[in-house]
Amino acid sequence: SEFREQYKKDHPNNKSVAAVGKACGEEWKRMSEEDKAPYVARALKKKEEYDVTIQAYNKKLEGKDEEDGSDKSKSEVNDEDEDEEDEDDDDDDE
Repeated sequence: SEFREQYKKDHPNNKSVAAVGKACGEEWKRMSEEDKAPYVARALKKKEEYDVTIQAYNKKLEGKDEEDGSDKSKSEVNDEDEDEEDEDDDDDDE
């Protein structure tokens, strides 16, 4: 994101997302492992935070499903009931 901001300042007339992405990729390839280290560390930290968040979210969903007894929403259950009634009505027409 830092590179993108600087690139936009240096090239104000360039509105192409692809050009910014390509320049960013080229810059990343030119960087040494030492220069990349802070960005890699930041990415790992964000990945860990994401993993914790997604695990908490999944646990919340599991608890919610157990309370409901089903993973179908009430509208889906009601739709199925209506479909069964429609099928019963079709039998009466014969």
